[in-house]
Order: sequence, then structure tokens, then C-alpha cells
Amino acid sequence: MVRHYVNPLISVLQSRNMIHIAVFLFLVLFVQRLYAQNTIGLPEVVNYSKQTYHAGTQNWAIRQGRNGVMYFANNEGLLTFDGIYWRTYPLPNKTKVRSLEIGADNRIYIGGENEFGYFTPDKRGVLHYVSLRNLVHERDRSFADIWNVAVLNGSVFFRASNRIFVYEDNAVSVFSGGSHWRFMGVCNGIAVAQDAASGLLRYDNGRWVPWITAGELPSEYLTTSLLSVDKEHALLVTMDAGLYRLSGDRATRLQSAFIDQVKSERIYAATRVNEKLIALATSLGGCYIVTNEGEFVHRFARADGLQNNNVLSVFRDRDKNLWLGLDNGIDFIAYDNAIKTMYPAATKDEAGYASLIHKGRLYVGTSNGLYSVAVGQFSDLSYVKGTFSFVAHSRGQVWGLSEINGKLLMAHHEGIFEVEGNQARPVEKRNGFWGFLPLSRIYPVTKVAVGNYNGINFLEYNGSTFRPVGRVEGFDVAARFLSTDAREENVIWTSHPYRGVYKVTLPDSEHSSGDPSGGDPSGGVPSGGAPSQARLYTHKDGLPLSLNHNYIYKVKNKILVATEKGIYEYNAATDRFTASAYYNGIFQNLGVRYLKEDQAGNVWFVRGKELGVVDMSGGSPKIIFLPEINHKMVSGFEYIHPLNEENILIGGEKGIYHINYKKYKQNKSRIAVQISAMRSFGTDSLLFGGYFGEINDLKKQTDEQIPRITNRLNSVGFEFSSTLFSQQSSIEYAYFLEGFDSNWSNWSARSAKEYTHLPPGHYTFKVKARNNFGSESEAAGYSFVILPPWYQSIWAYLAYGVLILGLAWLFYKWQEKRFLQQQQMHLEEQKRLQYLHQLELEKNEKEIIKLKNEKLEAEILHKNTDLATSAMHLVQKAELLSKLKTDLVKITKSAEDDKINDDLKKMIKVVGDENKVDKDWGQFSKHFDSVHSNFLIALKEKYPNLTANELKMAAYLRMNLSSKEIAQLMNISLRGVEVSRYRLRKKLQLPTDVNMFNFFLGFHLDESKEKA
Repeated sequence: MVRHYVNPLISVLQSRNMIHIAVFLFLVLFVQRLYAQNTIGLPEVVNYSKQTYHAGTQNWAIRQGRNGVMYFANNEGLLTFDGIYWRTYPLPNKTKVRSLEIGADNRIYIGGENEFGYFTPDKRGVLHYVSLRNLVHERDRSFADIWNVAVLNGSVFFRASNRIFVYEDNAVSVFSGGSHWRFMGVCNGIAVAQDAASGLLRYDNGRWVPWITAGELPSEYLTTSLLSVDKEHALLVTMDAGLYRLSGDRATRLQSAFIDQVKSERIYAATRVNEKLIALATSLGGCYIVTNEGEFVHRFARADGLQNNNVLSVFRDRDKNLWLGLDNGIDFIAYDNAIKTMYPAATKDEAGYASLIHKGRLYVGTSNGLYSVAVGQFSDLSYVKGTFSFVAHSRGQVWGLSEINGKLLMAHHEGIFEVEGNQARPVEKRNGFWGFLPLSRIYPVTKVAVGNYNGINFLEYNGSTFRPVGRVEGFDVAARFLSTDAREENVIWTSHPYRGVYKVTLPDSEHSSGDPSGGDPSGGVPSGGAPSQARLYTHKDGLPLSLNHNYIYKVKNKILVATEKGIYEYNAATDRFTASAYYNGIFQNLGVRYLKEDQAGNVWFVRGKELGVVDMSGGSPKIIFLPEINHKMVSGFEYIHPLNEENILIGGEKGIYHINYKKYKQNKSRIAVQISAMRSFGTDSLLFGGYFGEINDLKKQTDEQIPRITNRLNSVGFEFSSTLFSQQSSIEYAYFLEGFDSNWSNWSARSAKEYTHLPPGHYTFKVKARNNFGSESEAAGYSFVILPPWYQSIWAYLAYGVLILGLAWLFYKWQEKRFLQQQQMHLEEQKRLQYLHQLELEKNEKEIIKLKNEKLEAEILHKNTDLATSAMHLVQKAELLSKLKTDLVKITKSAEDDKINDDLKKMIKVVGDENKVDKDWGQFSKHFDSVHSNFLIALKEKYPNLTANELKMAAYLRMNLSSKEIAQLMNISLRGVEVSRYRLRKKLQLPTDVNMFNFFLGFHLDESKEKA
């Protein structure tokens, strides 16, 4: 802020006009005061950095669809957010998206660098970009960034610095302008543009005509936003020239000292927060919330939780939350949320442990001191404007605050203090006090018990101040939790998380409202009184066996102990604890460890790191959890201070949380759920992108949109979300895959579900959401079909049928062939058997023949022997007869008797007749041919030139007679035999290497074969 005042201050001082100096200093202080007066309760600011949404740094425009999804004009494309998942859709040329707007046709129209067009879903519901630049004539394509997109009826306007393009009826009109187009927007049903030379113009039947012609508009200004006030009036927001009211054709400057200061921080964008408030986004100072009259309400800057002060765009969503598009990042402000945060310390890192409103000031005890702020009269404490200031002499851990007898007492790590205004005065300086417990319901309270790190001390009120008056002797247990029983005023109940529950009974003088001087300031037992008694209650007294984690509280005038085993209630009549049927029936073993009753009878509690309340407003107890506070309280040191239904204060790890419980219950925004994506996580393929129609349509899936997914993508995952951005921590989901699951899943915060290896079939994935009030959304569904694998498809089954028929036919043919083969084999076997039988017969026959042949050969041999013998006998006979004849002839020559000679001659004739060789050969040959199958006849037929002697030679050779035997039979010499053999061989034309016996033997056989 200093840079805004230094130069003007120097000029004023140089004028040496003291009046001007005084006026200027007053304005500086006033403006600084304006800037300082933020509300003490700030809504939650959620930072989304570039590393969170994984896109570009700058975000130039913001819009929201009917389904609740947020759309951002980002440096790297169109950025979407559904409450859980961020997605980026880049332009084809990878340029920045400078502007966007949702058209009447439900498409998202965008303007980029030298590019404009729209995004629309494809058949899979995935956004893709369609460029309109090709509809522009080539001569008009030389433009740079499209800074504004506006929609009026069916027309879409795109503004570049040197062109305005109007898209309607699938055609683009081009307007060049007078000098330089500086702004364009739509307000109250008219399209408005600012030309540097011509000023504000309105679009009228295809022409830009003058609009604001009179009033207080400066000569040089840059319009950044145009906001509707009502049907006839508008508010013009400029970058550095302030705000102007527009009525008719006249502009009137909005007189506001605060706006005059803010304009120096360059108002880059603006939007309506509601009918009375406006959000101004600046380049240097963050975001300001002002009234229609320009009065300051809120400021959100880096010191208030923003990532940086350079805000490029601002948008209010349908749940009245604010979205800020920053120069580097996106911030979300739950502006209308019923839960806000109070940061007493400027560093915003001090935990809150105690709070109290005293004499019109809110005091907050933190981990490093006490802070206060004036609050005055209020209904919702978080809307009080002011700045916390540090209470002097309170540095250190503050554990408790109490107002007793109109005095503010502080239990501190370093002692007991009395606080007056912004000063703390020590009452007792020693280490470690937890909190205070008045020991009487009568005003003024004369005795106060103070729990400390090592027991219980007492304070006494003397009518004007408190002073220490002793302690419970012999009791050294840290007494952080103190309670009294309404029926026993002389009893103090206390508990230690690890040592158990104690009942401290005081003597009558310890709690009487009599003379305070009777006490013993030294810490001993009051004079004349009996000592205090401390009794430990254990499992013998009805409590659980374990002494750990037992916390004592007073709720609805009953002493309760929160344990790990449930809630136990003290029964004074029996002096025992019993399990509380009422509270255990409510909490159902939730494991509660903190209880606090508010003025309406609701019971606030802490379970683990969760905050909840048993709401009694509906007649019957109902548990409501507040997940916005989960994990934000100081674990083990939770603190709840219910002022009234509109002001519940919760100690947090950073500051104090303020809950307008009445508003919290009313802010039951309609909850909806949507399936934003379906993926095949095996291949990371996006199967469904979240849209059944155009981007801004609220359509359901049609039968034509049911995808048929190939079986290899049968492991799928679904992403789903609800767009209640301010309640994300309270939303739970349940899902059910119809056709696969048997029932709905349990409720959980998980926003994704995977299914692996789904079998073929028709499925419908259903999901529903609910908030912490138990309100459930309608179920969103997405149907799909997992196709069977190729081997289970209809075509595959047809192929299987054909294959089976083919196989059956092949089997039939194979069987037929096999039958034929078997038949053939049978026939062949039969033939083989017949053949074997035949062979056996032939073998037998051959054996017989062989035997016969052997017999024949033997017979032949015998006959040959007989023939040879006979031949020899004939030869011998012939020789004998020849010798006899010779002898007879000799005798006749010597015989003298004629009669004898005649007788001898008769004998010689007889012998001669008997010795006829030819006749003997003829008989021999007949016998020979009969034995040797007509051998001689066949030989004679084939070799007719053979002589009788050669036939004889052949016959003798066939009989395998030796040469000597042949010589004897033929009555020739051995030499003659050889000569005869040679001649026979030559006539037969036999080679010398052929054995003649074998030849004649074979000749007979050959002839037998030829005859056969």
C-alpha cells in the first residue's frame, strides 16, 4: 500500500499547505482503516496450483455448466474440474485459451491465439475441438488473441483487438472497427463493445451503433466488465478509471472513496456475488467484495490465503462460491459457507485453545498468547469487521478462559492471569493451569477451583479481586477436566487420560460462601476444616477395566465419562457408574472422547479426529458429522465453545473455526452425482468422457450410445464425482454394477471403482452420492456391453457350426474311408490269409512236389541208374555176343564137321540177330524220354541237325554219366567222347563257361515251363 501514497504525499508536503496535509493524512488513515477492516471470520480458501491441475499457469476466464462442472480458459487449453478430477483439452495448435462462454446451443465457445471455435463431445462423450477459423475469409485471418467471447440469443461474438467475429447460422461476419476493440460483453439483452475511438457501442441488426453518448466517462478508459443492476441499469467496471452506473445512454461515475483506491490496483474482471455484492478481481491487490455502492465488505489477497494477488478472472458458481483464475493457479473461496476461520495471529499458524466474549470483545487463547477484537452487537460473529490485537503480557500457551464475577480469568502455561481490555495481570505466577470451575451457583462466586498440571488449586474472590487460597493436598494428578455435580456442590469431578476418574470431596469450609478470610493462603487445609478427599473410580465402581482414555464431562446436569467402551453415567444413589443406555444408543460405539452441550440442548462431540453433533431439533436425536473440520482440530486438546446456534467456536490447528450451525443445516444444497469417465485401465484407453449430449445438456444415455466394448478391454474403471465444491469432504459414494455385483457397496469417500476381467454381457454401472446430512442423490448410470472374445462371437459360433459340420463331414468321410480301409484291410487280410493259405498250400504242394520231385529224381536217378545199368548191360551183352560171335566164327573155321558148322552158323546168326544195337537204342531212347519228359524229342525238335550219336551223347550227359561211362556205352575212346562233346557244344552254340549237364537239366525244365 505504501507505493500508493508516497508520491502524492511528497507533492502535498512541497505545497506547504497544512490544510492539505491534514486532509491527505486523514484520507490515508481512512483508506488504511478501510483496508484493515476485513471480517474476522474468513471463508475457506482452497488453492489449486499448477502442480495440482497439471496445466498452464494463467487462467483467463471461468464458467460452469449445468452439470456443475467448472471450465477454465487456461494457457494450455480448456481446463475442466468436476470436484475431484482435472482434465485438460488442448487446442490443435497448442495455443492459449484466452476466453470462453457457453452458447445457447450448449457448446463451449472459446477464443485463443489466432484461433476460435467450440468444444463438443464425440460419440464416446469425449470433448474435441471444432475450429471456426476456416469460415473466415483469408484476408481477415490476420488476428491475434480472442480476448472476449459473448453469447446473445443464437449469435456468438469473438473479440480480437482488430476484429470482432460474429458466428450465426454457420457463417461468420467480420467487423474491423474504427481503431481498436478494447472490450466486448453482453448485458441486459444487448451485445456491447468498446472501440478506442468510438466509445461504447451496441450491436443492432448486424451493425455496431453508439450506445453511451453522454455522462462522465473519461476520455481514456478500458472496460473490463459489464454487470447488470436491473433490467434498465448496468454497472460498467473499468481497469483504472473506477465504476460507472449506466442508464439509458448516460454514464454516471460511482462515488466511492474505496473504489478510488482500489482502481489503482487495476481491476481486471468483476462478477456479481449476489444482488447486493460485487467481486472485483485486481491485478495487484487480490479480490475485493464490495456493495453496489462501492463500500468495502471483504478482501481476499495473498495474506488471506490466495496463492498470489494477480487475479485474472472471477466467477460465482451456482452454490455462491467464488472461483478466482490467477496469474499462476486457481483459488476457490467457499464464500457462502456456514463455516469460517478466525485467525487471531497475523502469521495464521497459531492453534486455538480457548475463546470467550467479554465486555464486547472476543478473546481467543492460542498456542502463543491471547488476542482480542471488538465485536459489539452481532448475530453471526464471523461477519464482524475488525482486526485482532495482542493482549499484552500473555505471550505463551493459553489453556482456558472464564468470566467469573464479571472478571476475565486466563489459565496460562505460566500461571493465572486476570485480563482487562488488552492487558493481562498475573494472579498467581507458577507453571501450568488448565481452566476454572466455580464452586457455587450464587453470585458473586467466592471460591473457584483451578485445575493445574499437578492437581487442583483454589482462588478466592474478596469482592474486587481474586487471590490464591490453597490446593487439594495429597492430590497431584493433572486436572485438565473439571466438573461439578448439581446435587453435590462440595464435589469436584476430574479425570486424567491415563490415570482415571477422580472424585474430590471438599470440606464444607472449602466451598462455603462464608467469610473468605477463613481460607489458608499458604495452600494448606482451612483452619478448623477436614482435609479434602480424592477417590479413584475403577472397574470395581462400574467403569471399564482400563483407566486409559477416560474423560469426564457434565451434560444435561449429569456426570458422564467418555471411555473406549462407550459412555458411562454416574448414579449418586449407588455411588457407581453404569453404561448409559441413552447415550450409547445414540453413539452406537463411535468411540467418543469429547462432549459439549450447547444452549439448544444439542451435544457436540469428537470422535477420533472428527467433529459431530447430536442434533435434538428434530425431536429424536440425529447425529450430524461436520467433515469440513475433520483433521483440523488439535488432537487431544479439542475445544468447543457454543455461544448460540449461529455461533459455534471450534479450536483448530490454525486459529478458531466459526460455525453458523443454523445456516449450516439450511445449506442443504441439492446433491447430484455424475460419471465423468470410464477407462480400460489395462490399456489406459478412455472409453467414455462424461457427456451424453452437448456440454451443457443434461441428457441421459440412449440405447444408441451404449458402447460395445471389445473383450480385450474387459478390465474397466469408472471415475465419478459430485460438484458440491464446498462440501467435498462430506460427500460419500456408493456404487453398484448391475449384471455383476449382488448389492450396493458400502458408503465411502472413494471416487473411483475398477472391475477386472468382466465376463461378456450387458452391464450398467450405477453410482449415488450422499452428504453428511444423509441426503442421497439420484443414481447416475452408464450402460455398456462387454463383447465376447472373438472365439465366442456369433460369427465365431457360425464358424464353429460350419467347422463342426465340416468336422462331422470329415469325420463321416474319415469313418467311411476308415471303413473302406478296414474293409480293404479285411479284404487284404483275407487275401493275405488266402495268400498265406495258398502259400501254405503251395508250400505243402511244393513240399509234396519237392517230395515227388525228390521221389521222381530218385526214381529218375534210379531209372537213370537202371538205364545206365541197362545200357551197360546191353553194351556188355553186345560185347559178349560179339565176342561169342567172334569165337563162334573162329570155331567154324576150325571145325571140320559141316553139321557143326551149320549149327555154329545158326548160332552166329542168332547171336548176330540178338546183337542189334540200333534196336536196343530205340528201346533205350523211349525209356529215356518217358523218364525225362521227352527230352530227346524236345531236343531234336529244337536242334534237328543233331545226329543219333549226338542225341545219345546228350542223353548220357543229361544222365550225368562220366566220360568213361559214356565211352563204354558208345564204344568209343575217351578222346572220342571229348570230341563228341565239343561237337555237340558247338551245334548247341553253348559258351565254354556253361556246364552242359546244367544246360540239359535246365532245357528240360524250360521246355516243361513252355509247355505249361
